[in-house]
Amino acid sequence: MVGPDYRHPQANPPAQWGETLTGGETNAPVVAAAWWKNFNDPELDSLVALAVSSNLDLRIARARVREARAQSQETFANLWPRVDSSASYARAQESRQQPVLGSLPVPADVPFENNVYQAGFDANWELDVFGGQRRAVQASSAQLAAVEYGRDEVLVTLLGDVARNYIELRGAQREVAITGDNLKAQEETLTIAKDRFGHGLTGDLDVEQATTVLKTTRAQVPVLESTIAASIHRIGVLLGREPEALMAELSQPAPIPAEPPMVPAGLPSELLLRRPDVRQAERQLAAATANIGVAKAELYPKFYLTGLAGAESISASDWFSGGSRFWSVGPTVTWRAFDAGKIRANIRVQDARQEQALANYEATTLRAFEDVEDSLVAYAKEQARRQSLTEAVAASQKSLDLSQRLYANGLAGFVNVLDAERSLYEAQDALVQSDRNVSVDVVSLYKSLGGGWENTSRNADALAQK
Repeated sequence: MVGPDYRHPQANPPAQWGETLTGGETNAPVVAAAWWKNFNDPELDSLVALAVSSNLDLRIARARVREARAQSQETFANLWPRVDSSASYARAQESRQQPVLGSLPVPADVPFENNVYQAGFDANWELDVFGGQRRAVQASSAQLAAVEYGRDEVLVTLLGDVARNYIELRGAQREVAITGDNLKAQEETLTIAKDRFGHGLTGDLDVEQATTVLKTTRAQVPVLESTIAASIHRIGVLLGREPEALMAELSQPAPIPAEPPMVPAGLPSELLLRRPDVRQAERQLAAATANIGVAKAELYPKFYLTGLAGAESISASDWFSGGSRFWSVGPTVTWRAFDAGKIRANIRVQDARQEQALANYEATTLRAFEDVEDSLVAYAKEQARRQSLTEAVAASQKSLDLSQRLYANGLAGFVNVLDAERSLYEAQDALVQSDRNVSVDVVSLYKSLGGGWENTSRNADALAQK
């Protein structure tokens, strides 16, 4: 066959990940199917199942796969003969003055007006001598696989988006709870300040400062409530429903899904076989390579076998008699003699597209490694940050308890109480955010590892076909 034969591009993945695996990650083989179940949250499991069955982006991706399959079948059909059948009836009159016949004496009783009945078959088969059609089949098959991996990439993104938005929702709800606890403590502090002011033990500055801290903390609640509503709206849309559809179901606060104790990261070499975007780019390169052969085949002659058979008569009574039959069969050769360089220009086009596809594959591979490395770093560093924040919350709580006792006994200024309250609230809020970030980082790590599409994609397609 004309054109280059496809060879899988060679990749040089690193032997190990650059980030030291100290945060619960291991080099054990990745078990990424249904990774969201590692969070042990039934609500999350339910949301993922609904998203897989009803997400609109995934529905579009499935439709693209069906389109590509039909196109691949259409291309494969070009390898086979084409047979057309036809039947016709016409009332026709021929000219008496036509060339040759018009110059001869014709008896008056010769009919020039007749009924014409015709039926037959017309066959045409292009012999794929130089492999252009077979290269087209290769390109179509590779493009079909690329579209299927594109659907899987949509699924990976969907799984990550549902889990991330759900975790952010629970994190915002936890922040609202922490803010509520701090508001109660600050209201008690304001009550103490007012009582001391009423007894003449302090000035009104303490009251005003306590009021300022309370109002400032209360101002955070609308921001958090907006985040909660936006997360619920986003989850609803991801499930192919109205933004408000899940408001009643998800408004009830629940804990932030805790990260699993261990996250297998696998080896870098395994990533290229697992990430659907990498496999999609590789199949696009295969299709681009085959299309070069399709273009080059146009430089060579095309060979056809053609045939025609049928029956024709001016009378319906003897339409199918032996004398009414006609047929013809034979080879045909066509070869484009002049096209002003169009074919060679198309070959250069396909060469350039193959070069682009190769560069895209290499870039996609590098981005895949980058995603995993970034996720590993973020996951490990956020766990270290969370540990420090946990200690900071404990220290801030002790500081607040001590400052309140000292203030109540007149041994410390009110500003110490306010500073301690502010520090405790900031530390608690940061700790909640860190808890959320750790779980989100696990989601990002699973997503970067290309997890969740293998079994889920097949199951989703089976449900979509029912």
